[in-house]
Amino acid sequence: MRYPIAIEIGTGETAYGIVVPDLPGCFSAGDTLDEAVVGAGEAVTGWIEAMPGAGGVVPAASAMAAIQGEPAYAGWLFDVVVVEPTDYSGIG
Repeated sequence: MRYPIAIEIGTGETAYGIVVPDLPGCFSAGDTLDEAVVGAGEAVTGWIEAMPGAGGVVPAASAMAAIQGEPAYAGWLFDVVVVEPTDYSGIG
């Protein structure tokens, strides 16, 4: 499964921030872009694995264009994280 991520660029004083718009509350940060992206993959995997047990449904991934068009992410970079959870049965 490929989830789009929105990346807020870090500076010398702030970390890189990543949000996963399809998964509420799923985010990552890191001092480098690589750290933030690796953390985002781990966060997505953990979010997906925890949600069915919490009684929720894991949403399907949105198209990248849908995320890029959101005003909240104007000026951000975009990428995807690829995750392979063991159980896709809860994905809507």
